[in-house]
Amino acid sequence: MGTFTVLDDADVAAIAQIFGLGPVTAWRAIAAGTINSNFAVTAGGARWFIRVNEGKSVEDVGWEAALCRHLAAGAPVAVPRLTLAGDPFATHRGLLVSAFGWLPGVHRDPGQVTVDDARGTGAALARIHLAGADFTPHRDGIYTPAHIAARFAGFRDRPDPALAEAIAILGDELAGLDAAAPIRAAAPRGIIHGDLFRDNVLFADGAVAAVLDFEQASWGSLAYDLAVAINDWAWDGAVRVEIVRALLEGYDRVRPIDVPMWQALPIEVRGAAARFTVTRITDVYLPGIANPDKDFRDYLARLVAWRTGDLGRVLDAV
Repeated sequence: MGTFTVLDDADVAAIAQIFGLGPVTAWRAIAAGTINSNFAVTAGGARWFIRVNEGKSVEDVGWEAALCRHLAAGAPVAVPRLTLAGDPFATHRGLLVSAFGWLPGVHRDPGQVTVDDARGTGAALARIHLAGADFTPHRDGIYTPAHIAARFAGFRDRPDPALAEAIAILGDELAGLDAAAPIRAAAPRGIIHGDLFRDNVLFADGAVAAVLDFEQASWGSLAYDLAVAINDWAWDGAVRVEIVRALLEGYDRVRPIDVPMWQALPIEVRGAAARFTVTRITDVYLPGIANPDKDFRDYLARLVAWRTGDLGRVLDAV
């Protein structure tokens, strides 16, 4: 994790002027995030979160801003500030920059997640799905089954002992996902967050204060979106059954889980674990990036747990 774009005092002052934030009195880079460069800025007597959107098009940044503004009418979603010209982002030095009011709150570490946290997170995700039902235009996600299969094909034949177990398991899982395509396709689709990890949710006063980072948002499977959350929130070295149950209860109370979604859910839980195993191999392990927080083995362990009976035990308990 780190900062990919370096700013100086003049850059920050210029960005603050574009957004009408007032005089800058303090700022610092935030060494968190694997995609963008983020900064904490104090200007005009208030705190702001400034994001340099790395590797995105104007269309991408504009779409995400419009989506957040739309979702915020019905869900706890952080909305980017408009520039003085009324634009959803600033252009400075060729950079596409977003600004957010600083939101008080904290993230949950794995061992800190409570049943109430999980129930609130499930409810927030359901509100996002409901609020996004009438949002247009749609955009497709990049992590499609074909995309993940292509990534896997790129390392499937590597003679690397560290990957041997992962390759064997992933080959079997991806074949199973292909066979289950009709069940997956029958589940409801809509706007999904795509990356509802713990570090994308802020809590304040014991409740969900805001859902952050809609960079992977797209049109996709609602069951998959819930499955991504289950994989992250309900794992602390082993599956936490009570957290899975609470996530599903919170979601179902706001947006009832219908039969096609329920049938797809166990498939998508394993599919999400396979997806993150693959992308952490291709994006972190193979390039030799030292990032212990993105070790593919963590998601391989989840996949093994789901394959060896934990998934059935969890869903039977709901």
